[in-house]
Amino acid sequence: QVLPLFYLCSLRTEYLANMPAKPRALIIGGQFTGTFCARDLKKKFYVTVVDAKEYFEYTPGVLRAYVKPCHLDALTFTLQPVLERSMGVKFIWGEVKSLNGAEKYAEIKPIFASTTDKVGFDYCVICSGCNFGPFKPMGESLWFPTVHEEARKISDWPHIDERFIEGRRRHVLEEFHKLHDLNKRKATCLIVGAGFIGVEWATEIEYFFPDVQLTIIDALPRCLGPLPDSAAEYCSAYMNAVGIKEFYDCKYDAKSDDFWKKIELPNKADVEYICIGVKASNYFMPPETLSDKGPGGGGWIHFNKYMQVTKKDSTVWCDGTVFAVGDCNYGCLGAPPNWEMPPVPKISYPGEEQALHAVNNVKILARGSKKLKPTWWPWGAGMFATSLGPHDACFVLAANHEKGSGYMVNWWIPAALQKEIIESTKINECKNGCIGILIWHFVHHTPVHLFGKGPWFP
Repeated sequence: QVLPLFYLCSLRTEYLANMPAKPRALIIGGQFTGTFCARDLKKKFYVTVVDAKEYFEYTPGVLRAYVKPCHLDALTFTLQPVLERSMGVKFIWGEVKSLNGAEKYAEIKPIFASTTDKVGFDYCVICSGCNFGPFKPMGESLWFPTVHEEARKISDWPHIDERFIEGRRRHVLEEFHKLHDLNKRKATCLIVGAGFIGVEWATEIEYFFPDVQLTIIDALPRCLGPLPDSAAEYCSAYMNAVGIKEFYDCKYDAKSDDFWKKIELPNKADVEYICIGVKASNYFMPPETLSDKGPGGGGWIHFNKYMQVTKKDSTVWCDGTVFAVGDCNYGCLGAPPNWEMPPVPKISYPGEEQALHAVNNVKILARGSKKLKPTWWPWGAGMFATSLGPHDACFVLAANHEKGSGYMVNWWIPAALQKEIIESTKINECKNGCIGILIWHFVHHTPVHLFGKGPWFP
């Protein structure tokens, strides 16, 4: 009985030894697009995910957490158990300090180390996202944790380490108590920017802290920027009904007395929240791959129609084995008015769509083929759900890069419920839960496209 068992073990060892080694895939960023790529690549690649923080955070819902801190628990989970135990990939909690295209390795500083490690790769997908503070040196804002080593040195909240989930929780509680004090004092609050972030933040504060005197401004003629008039009018009517003052065609200039008089705050506001723009955070990338212009002063990763990282002269970088998806890339191809791909909104849905396109091309390259599939402007990039407090919202479908495009197809309590369902099921999918995966898998892996500018059969 021992000899047959020994023989079978020998055969298994020989079989494993002769198996072709799987290629190594490094994914930079463990949020929406990062977990998406890890799930799709894990069967045929040795996948390593690296993130500077230990947790996933559902960014579209973080505004609610600041006014209702217990909601943060529903928006977050620690990455290591999900990625390593449930998904079966490797997770490194650390910051990528540089990416070497010539030798194909990333220099990573683990969270508890004082030196860096080199992690090699055959393919790399950059899913590092962006920041939301255009007026800050490194884009710091409430809407995304401050996790980069250099950013923490100049942070407005250096006493909090948001690389840890407990640090993020403490920051949320600190801001909550600040709002609570403002409410007690019936203080004035100015929100700069009436896009969907500004509108949501104003209405969340109004609902949970009704004694705060709110004013919202925007340089455009109305709220919600390029979205359809019906959605803008619905949100504006809600804000007017709850007493939020609105001023449009109004450029922010905090140093001008005339500005403050124009918005009926001659003594200035007690607190200001900046809710406009984005800023790149691709500090680990070599300069030849980054744009000199773009939102927030440039620094976005150049890419081609196959999602491959390129240099400024449009030649592929790192033999075409590095891809940039979602918020970290330049966001468009070509130039107006003859776009090859118009600017894509920096939101989660199109990021995941681009992640699928990049993952498919990684698999094609790994098979030895060069017939890559081009990306396109995803139809889902035109879906926007804007909360108006916990019990009201509006949902826009089919918007595109043209001003005023799209249709408001859902509103009031049904839209608020729809947004809650999207949030809970999307977090479950990122957590590798079966319910979320069953709901969302075919949203991106659809076999036939009925809408948008992609091919009928992708």
